[in-house]
Amino acid sequence: MGKFYDILSIGHISLDYNIDYLDNEIIEVGGAVIYSSAAARALGHKAGVVTKLADADRERLKVFTIPQKDVYCLPSAASTSIRNKYHTPDKERRTCTCIAQGDTFTEKDIPEADCAVYHFAGLIYGDFDGELIKQMSRRGKTAVDVQALLRHVDKDTSLMYFEDWKDKLEYLPYIDYLKTDAAEAEIMTGKTDRAEAARLLHKWGAKEVVITHNTEVIAYDGNEIYACPIKARNLSGRSGRGDTTFAAYISEREHAGVEDSLLWATATVSAKMEKPGPYQGTRADIEDYIKRFYGK
Repeated sequence: MGKFYDILSIGHISLDYNIDYLDNEIIEVGGAVIYSSAAARALGHKAGVVTKLADADRERLKVFTIPQKDVYCLPSAASTSIRNKYHTPDKERRTCTCIAQGDTFTEKDIPEADCAVYHFAGLIYGDFDGELIKQMSRRGKTAVDVQALLRHVDKDTSLMYFEDWKDKLEYLPYIDYLKTDAAEAEIMTGKTDRAEAARLLHKWGAKEVVITHNTEVIAYDGNEIYACPIKARNLSGRSGRGDTTFAAYISEREHAGVEDSLLWATATVSAKMEKPGPYQGTRADIEDYIKRFYGK
């Protein structure tokens, strides 16, 4: 019998140069696959990762909290690296520059493991395309963080910018779980109201839509808009919050309803945001957090 994963996250690891509004610089290994796999594992789910690195950068793999045997690292001509310059203390505004981008993921890169959800956790446009989402939808459910379909790199300046996903109407029907933040939802739909945006994305084909915001997370399954507030007591672990939320939601969603999955996801990201790095607590810790701060 081959390996089974509740969630298999596909994306690059990035060496990030994070510069705050006072010009203090922190260099750290990041990437959606790190935060996502950590969240799923913390909640007791089996998580795997498919990533790509240049040979000289394999030290980055040590950041994962999941077992190394569940990290499928493929060779790449370059490894992704991003410079983030934050302009405000709350880190809500930033300028991003692409230093380097890893190779594109293709269907042959994905192992033949038994997998409940294939999670597309890219960072930059070109990490994967709509065809790969369509191909993997034949193997199992798909979950897509839309960031890597909206965030482009200017060829002349290497500055990163957002624009709408031109192929969205063709490929949204192949997505079981779609995640955006509030700004990305507006880019895709033109709607500033997050509930309206979620309804429109569902109408276009995504089966369930999760939209994150710094105050709450909403989910829509075609029947009802569910909302759950962020309860974090501080923001020291802000990096990776959307990745943590989405991975917790989709891994829970395979075993629970929308409302319960959203509660666990929001509690997980609230706890994660109180400490830098990927979440390393346990399911029992999140259960306690829910009792203390959500009264459930």
